[in-house]
Amino acid sequence: MTAETVDDLLTRDLRDDRTALVDTTGREFDNHWLCTTSWKAGNFLRHAGVRKDVTVGIVGEGPLSLLAFFGTTLLEGATRFDPPTDLADEDDFRALVAPVTDLESGDYALPRGSQRVGYGQKPEEPDIHHFDAGVWSENPAFPPLDIDPETTLLTDGERTASHGAALETAGDVVEAYGLEAGDRVVVRDSLADPRVVVAGVLAPMLAEGVIVLAGDEDESETAVERGEYGLSSESVAEPNRIEPSAVSLE
Repeated sequence: MTAETVDDLLTRDLRDDRTALVDTTGREFDNHWLCTTSWKAGNFLRHAGVRKDVTVGIVGEGPLSLLAFFGTTLLEGATRFDPPTDLADEDDFRALVAPVTDLESGDYALPRGSQRVGYGQKPEEPDIHHFDAGVWSENPAFPPLDIDPETTLLTDGERTASHGAALETAGDVVEAYGLEAGDRVVVRDSLADPRVVVAGVLAPMLAEGVIVLAGDEDESETAVERGEYGLSSESVAEPNRIEPSAVSLE
């Protein structure tokens, strides 16, 4: 598959029943679900002010976190996974998507005007948007897009990666490791590192493979093999390892 921007990986003609994502419990999600629900996530996050030239922080690494990432991407926003708790001075920061319990803990300091978007349990605080409920009730369609490949896709607070650079690197990962359709890439490192997002999320999508999310129990010495490739800076249970430091976004 070829793609210049990430929305090219979520187009209507790609909706089919092949497995695209596996969560920590082993539950499988097909590509039809991934594409359609990403559009719904984008429509919902638009209500929270997500748009081009803003940053969205996302806490957690489950399916809902990925949906928030794709929704932000479709709106031409930049994603920062697992941001620090003190974000008050980040002028371009627009929304924080996190478990409701984290948002209601009071640990996060956000800039004036930014929005809190919670997932998991229903929030008790009225100014927290409920991501789960909002996404499921949204329109499963999205307006046509024309995203510039130079648009920022990811940031870790210091480095940024554009759509074009991220997908070029994802293509390099596919070629270097020989990823093929149906291959499962197990993400065993933090999405806070943009290189992990590129190699563990975008590369398998580009190869028409499968993103596999590893839970905490999969980080132990008794972790079981869950795919063909494990993405980690440490040893993995899978027969092949993708080393994040070997993924260049320069």
